[in-house]
Amino acid sequence: MADNNRIAEVVRTTRETDIRVRLNLDGSGVSRIDTGIPFLNHMLELFARHGFFDLDIVAKGDLEVDFHHTIEDLGLVLGEAIARAAGDKAGIRRYGNFLLPMDETLVLIALDLSGRPCLVYDVRPPAPAVSNIDARLFHEFFQALAVKSGMNLHIKQLAGEEVHHVFEAIFKGFGKALDQACSFDPRIEGVLSTKGSL
Repeated sequence: MADNNRIAEVVRTTRETDIRVRLNLDGSGVSRIDTGIPFLNHMLELFARHGFFDLDIVAKGDLEVDFHHTIEDLGLVLGEAIARAAGDKAGIRRYGNFLLPMDETLVLIALDLSGRPCLVYDVRPPAPAVSNIDARLFHEFFQALAVKSGMNLHIKQLAGEEVHHVFEAIFKGFGKALDQACSFDPRIEGVLSTKGSL
C-alpha cells in the first residue's frame, strides 16, 4: 500500500537564506542537491539514497558570513517537507531505528513521527570540524529538523575515530530509520496510536 502523493515542496526565503526543498517519500533515492556547501551536499545525497527518497534542494545563503544560517534553515525546511509529505501518517509504522556501521564508526538512529519534537543528540565528533564546517552545526541542523517535522529523534554515536565517517553514518542511518518509519504496514488502520491521532 503506497500513497503516490506523499510529495511536498517547501520554500523559505529570508534576508539570510533562500531555500527550496522538494521531497518524495516514495522515491527511488534520486537527488539533486545544491547548498553551496559541498560536504553538506554529499551528506544529503547519502540521506536520500539510503532512505530511497527523491530529494531536490536548492539553497542559497550568506555563506560569506558563515554556514550557520544555511545549515539551520535547511533543517527547518527539510523538517517541514517531511511533515507535509507524511501527511496524516495513516497506515505508517511511525517508528524507525537503524544501527549503522561505517568502518570503525557505529551510530544508532531511533525516531518516532509522534508530532512531539524532541532531539537527543549524543555525538562526540573526533574533530571540531569536518571539511570546513564546524561540526556543532549538525546539532543545529537536526534540532531544527526535529522541531519542524514534529519528530522525536535520537542520534547516538557508539564508536568513531574519523569525523567524516561519523557524519556519513549519521546521515545514512537517519535515511534508513526515516524510511522504516514512513513505510506502510497493512495491519495498521488509521494511525498507530491509542489516541487515534498523532
